[in-house]
Amino acid sequence: MTVMLIMLAVALAVSSIGFKKYVWFISIGYGFSVTAIAAACIIIYARTMTLAEILTAVLLAVYGARLGGYLMFRELKAKSYNEKMKKEIKSGKGMNIGVKCAIWVTAALLYVCQTSPVVFRAMNGTGTDVVFIVGSSISALGLIVETIADYQKSAAKKKNPKRFVDTGLYRIVRCPNYFGEILLWTGIFVGGTTACCTVWQWIIAVLGYLGIIYVMFSGARRLEERQNRTYGDDPEYQKYYKKTPIMIPLIPLYSVVKHKWLVG
Repeated sequence: MTVMLIMLAVALAVSSIGFKKYVWFISIGYGFSVTAIAAACIIIYARTMTLAEILTAVLLAVYGARLGGYLMFRELKAKSYNEKMKKEIKSGKGMNIGVKCAIWVTAALLYVCQTSPVVFRAMNGTGTDVVFIVGSSISALGLIVETIADYQKSAAKKKNPKRFVDTGLYRIVRCPNYFGEILLWTGIFVGGTTACCTVWQWIIAVLGYLGIIYVMFSGARRLEERQNRTYGDDPEYQKYYKKTPIMIPLIPLYSVVKHKWLVG
């Protein structure tokens, strides 16, 4: 319990950047919180962790640093993006401090729950097994998919900023970056199934996994709404929209916009 409270304190400290701009609680604060938790896990358990456990924690740290750095650069440098997002995301000005604190604490708790399988394995001294190796491999694949998707989207937008992206991985699924993130956290959860030793550890791990899946589908819904407004009158987009799954390749789920419970 002490270690988990330390991880929560780490997440709270890093994600407090959101008090500057509330959306940073769940964007920049998210990425760097994951990195900080992974680093803290290595520092605390370095002497007892196996090489595979350390590499998985490093994988999480790299994922978080890449995401946090990308989002920070976009926020601070991409003027066109910020102008567009002013219409999509509330500024948070005038938001009650109590509401901000609630978002802060809830987000930090989610980050701790998401990363908990890695922490529990180190905490319980479970060691490396086949399930863990499989899970870590899935996570590594997810990071690769997400990185490639972000690169392909950036390249496509530089070439034609006014057109939707349907090249590369985007030919297979409309949100390959979200799919990559789902893969990453699925791998973390799977790898932790042989490490959780108590009911509470299982509850924490399951809540973290279900929480990030919900967040990903909520993000896909917001993106779908935004793209429908921007490209809805484009016949090519309509054709792409109707034949390309939104999140999971080969799964015929083409839209989540009607699922209003996917908010956040």
